[in-house]
Amino acid sequence: MAAIGKPKVRGPRKPVKAGDSVLIKTLIKHPMESGLRKNKDTGEPIPAHFINSVVAEYDGNQVLKAEWTGAVSKNPFLSFNVKATKAGPVKVTWTDNQGGSFSASANLKVG
Repeated sequence: MAAIGKPKVRGPRKPVKAGDSVLIKTLIKHPMESGLRKNKDTGEPIPAHFINSVVAEYDGNQVLKAEWTGAVSKNPFLSFNVKATKAGPVKVTWTDNQGGSFSASANLKVG
């Protein structure tokens, strides 16, 4: 099974102005198995194992919530914009259908 986790969250490296729309990029290693494939060697079905919830918070406030299915590709990338209001962390949490939970954050600098 592929390594799971190692989430990454990236925002602008330099301070941004208050009111700017800021692009946040995320990436996580995850097999995203739909449960529809079979093992090539044994013919046994590969159990479903996919991220089913993604939540993003900026400075403690929820700014994004997504529900995913097994139709999302392996090692999913997600980007979204937030309106910078003040310096603070952007935290993203991924939860999978087998109870795994992974979080990462980036500090947004507003100057």
